[in-house]
Amino acid sequence: MYVLEELAGEVVLTVVACLAVAGLALAFVRGWESSPLITGGVGGALLVFLGYGGWELLRPARPGRRGRLAGVAAATFAVAALFVAYAWPCPCS
Repeated sequence: MYVLEELAGEVVLTVVACLAVAGLALAFVRGWESSPLITGGVGGALLVFLGYGGWELLRPARPGRRGRLAGVAAATFAVAALFVAYAWPCPCS
């Protein structure tokens, strides 16, 4: 029973990841057609935000409370890494 639930969860997560990648690609293409400068700026800002999240997630812990922006960036990085891991073998190219 647990094997079927785990398999169904894997299939659902893979489909969601593939749809997210396809949606991001479509949004990028549509945005590039209307305004390449804004699309490049938003894409660059997203990459910087994800980089900050990865840095916050992987750096050594220090005493004190983590800020909200750092927490959101780390969570966004973790979700993006999970989607990339599941969408990597996606045949949606």
